[in-house]
Amino acid sequence: MTEVRVLSALDATRIQLYHFKAIIIAGMGLFTDAYDLFCIAPVLSMLSEIYYKTDSIGTPLLSTFYVIALLGAALGQLFVGYLGDRLGRRRVYGICLMIMVLSSFGCGFSVCTTRRSCVMASLGFFRFVLGLGIGGDYPLSATIMSEFANKKTRGSFISAVFSMQGLGILMSSAVTMAVCAAFKNAGEGSSEKIRAEESDIAWRLILMIGAIPAALTFYWRMRMPETARYTALVEKNAFQAEKDMQKVMSIYKVSQVAEDSSSETPHPPPSTSSHSSYKLFSRRFFILHGRDLFAASANWFLVDVVFYTSNLLLSQIVNLSDKPANMTNVYDSAFEAAKVAAIVAACSTIPGYWFTVYFIDRIGRVKIQMMGFFFMAAVYLAAGIPYSWFRSENNKTNDQGFMILYGFIFFFSNFGPNTTTFIIPAELFPARFRSTCHGISGAAGKLGAIAGTVGFLWGTKRDEEHKDVFPDVKRVRIAFFILGGVCIAGMLVTYFFTRETMGRSLEENEEEDIDDKDVVC
Repeated sequence: MTEVRVLSALDATRIQLYHFKAIIIAGMGLFTDAYDLFCIAPVLSMLSEIYYKTDSIGTPLLSTFYVIALLGAALGQLFVGYLGDRLGRRRVYGICLMIMVLSSFGCGFSVCTTRRSCVMASLGFFRFVLGLGIGGDYPLSATIMSEFANKKTRGSFISAVFSMQGLGILMSSAVTMAVCAAFKNAGEGSSEKIRAEESDIAWRLILMIGAIPAALTFYWRMRMPETARYTALVEKNAFQAEKDMQKVMSIYKVSQVAEDSSSETPHPPPSTSSHSSYKLFSRRFFILHGRDLFAASANWFLVDVVFYTSNLLLSQIVNLSDKPANMTNVYDSAFEAAKVAAIVAACSTIPGYWFTVYFIDRIGRVKIQMMGFFFMAAVYLAAGIPYSWFRSENNKTNDQGFMILYGFIFFFSNFGPNTTTFIIPAELFPARFRSTCHGISGAAGKLGAIAGTVGFLWGTKRDEEHKDVFPDVKRVRIAFFILGGVCIAGMLVTYFFTRETMGRSLEENEEEDIDDKDVVC
């Protein structure tokens, strides 16, 4: 019964220092993801000024750069998620981090400095590789944290890992503004040739700095033990699982925790009947887990349509500055875009993350997800109707009211489905399929991000005679109504298909046969 004792101890263990260490180690992949997501918009603005000058960077190329990292992330989630179940979480975890770090530096060292086609092709390649690493980190980070955590605070731990995105956003904005301000001041009085060379260094530096914090955690990531649940349930080595868990639980012995948990309602040991041998995507799998996989994938697809559209195009939708849209300095537009992202992150995005950390194990996943979708839909519909009041055709700005509404979108996205869709797939599936199914769900989300980003860029772009890249106001209003409808669809999928996992052991969520529901232990 060593296996049962190990699993009971995991569910009943008290919060310890290692849990917080694991949050930081696992969260660095999400940190890098957010850093890249928020620095690429101002970097593309700089590249447009440096290499395209009077020409616009163009919607086709703009779409390509947004999509290429998302496509790499989708493939990384599928492939690495599968490897996480076949080879073990720990074995591929460090590889993902190294891919992210090396490809971030590769983006900065993109070859060529004068030929724009060469620069953009090289940058695009490294962003695709970066996407592979970021995508692979999603299922592994969520799965590892869920398998280390106890059942009472599991949601808070996983959402705390995900909240590292908030720090990535702030660092991205801070680095971009600092680099732009430093290079702008240093370049005053220099010749045009010198300023051009310096600006080419600036955008590369912004892309590379974000990899440094992630690189610093590589040593500790490689020292993490394999999760006890994977070792006990997949590798069938309960003795090794017990030894590994004692590395994590530095205060309480496994036997002590198991005895403490005996007063609670015990969960039944994992079944060893024939239905435990079914394979991924078999008929038995779809009977037991098809609904959960559909709900997790559909919800993640729908929220990423909204979330990535709002994030990647924030600098194009809102302009807090009274400066003209066409700025002559290469650094000004990038600085303004980073400033807007920092304000929104500090006022709405990060509070949303931490509201979820606090309430996720008190309210539950399903209620928070439905609430988030509902308020996001309400805000999109409210913002869509008077959008032209805040952005007129001649680009005169009076957008404080619109900024407040738009900030609520980010708050309820993170205190809502953007966070819960990361948590739920890590709790619903058997240990031997957990990473794979999380990867499938996340890949569906990245396809939603691609659909939303490309659709918004092309659907709201101005006609050929307009040289600026600011989206057409009337089309933005229509897009907001569509996004509101997407949020309503998310509410319906959540209500009809998503199961609550709060307070339940992972072993209760896996191998749940229809007949088992009638058995009273």
